[in-house]
Amino acid sequence: MHSTITTRDNQQFMEDVPLATIARDFGSPCYAYSKDAISENFLNYQRALDSQDHLICYSVKSNSNIAVLQTLAKLGAGFDIVSAGELERVLLAGGDPAKVVYSGVAKSAVEMRRALQVGIHCFNVESESELALLNRTAAEVNRVAPVSLRVNPDVDAKTHPYISTGLKENKFGIDINKAFDVYQRAAQMENISIVGVDCHIGSQLTDIRPFIDAMNHLLVLVDQLAESGIRLQHIDIGGGLGVCYQDEVVPSVDSYMAALLPLLKDRTETLVMEPGRSITANAGVLLMQVQVIKSNGEKNFAIVDAAMNDMLRPALYNAWMHIHPVESKANRTEKNYDVVGPICETGDFLAKDRLLAIAEGDYLYLLSAGAYGFTMSSNYNSRPRVAEVMVDGEQLHLIRTRETFEDLVRGEQLMAEQ
Repeated sequence: MHSTITTRDNQQFMEDVPLATIARDFGSPCYAYSKDAISENFLNYQRALDSQDHLICYSVKSNSNIAVLQTLAKLGAGFDIVSAGELERVLLAGGDPAKVVYSGVAKSAVEMRRALQVGIHCFNVESESELALLNRTAAEVNRVAPVSLRVNPDVDAKTHPYISTGLKENKFGIDINKAFDVYQRAAQMENISIVGVDCHIGSQLTDIRPFIDAMNHLLVLVDQLAESGIRLQHIDIGGGLGVCYQDEVVPSVDSYMAALLPLLKDRTETLVMEPGRSITANAGVLLMQVQVIKSNGEKNFAIVDAAMNDMLRPALYNAWMHIHPVESKANRTEKNYDVVGPICETGDFLAKDRLLAIAEGDYLYLLSAGAYGFTMSSNYNSRPRVAEVMVDGEQLHLIRTRETFEDLVRGEQLMAEQ
């Protein structure tokens, strides 16, 4: 996927801006994203699908900043959402609700009503209970709900168990062996309109074969439904294409489409896709500053001002993410460091056993931080969430202001004394 960090005169640049400039101008820690990289990663999908009727719905959960969504909306993207809050973000960013697919296992009636009101493309329904609730809710507001059933094809994506979603033991979707009967019941519901089928087998896939297996399972179901009189308008293969964090060999979008599209030859259904990580991950970095260098005799620690509340992936998934100084300094000795944060948890680390030539006060950057970075951040240890910056050529745009203490306690109340 398109990445945009380059080296010039011992400095690391994002597009035409030194990372050191971003850290100094906007403070540390902070997230920085490349508008060019986000755009190019999305356009890779558009170009690869040029010959196929398609709708690319960016997965909002991977990075939901409204400036990121705005960038994609202007390129014609649709959006895959999993909450009413994500829907409102898409609308605020200028996204077209008619290009929104609504996923998620526990949509409430309130969320359904709002999505029906604005006219989304479809609901990816994940259970019979949800289907019944959606039918009732649509009737209450005198609407017909467009529906795609999310089926679980029991395909092993061979990825981290926390981000595997297509096996029988996962909470997502409807068993593909039961889906035909559920479609038959859905077809009898007055306020349901069947428009498609959906599946999502997992995230950070580096092998195309599970996608192909899943599509073959879906096509068998689609043809069975057509024989029974239920003709689908679209087939949603979900997202999940991985990126290179460490040394993974990741298929290109072109090679993925070259394997997938022949399966759809001479078919009339629109192909819907829900990429997220592959669009934003390698378009972003997390900047931080070394506060303390310490050694316990056996291990060296670089204690930085970023922490697990800012970037949860290493602590949650034991994820590897490259980390480097933003400026190379001469006459420095390389040592092995654990790069850790100030939070009171042993699990508060960003990188372990990394060879770095650094000193206190240096700025570092964590690569591939544009997806599942800020969106998973929290205020643990009463730490304000960090700023976000968009880089556009030589221009810098503050797209989220750093939180203050007042932001942390907004809504809290002291109890009245008796």
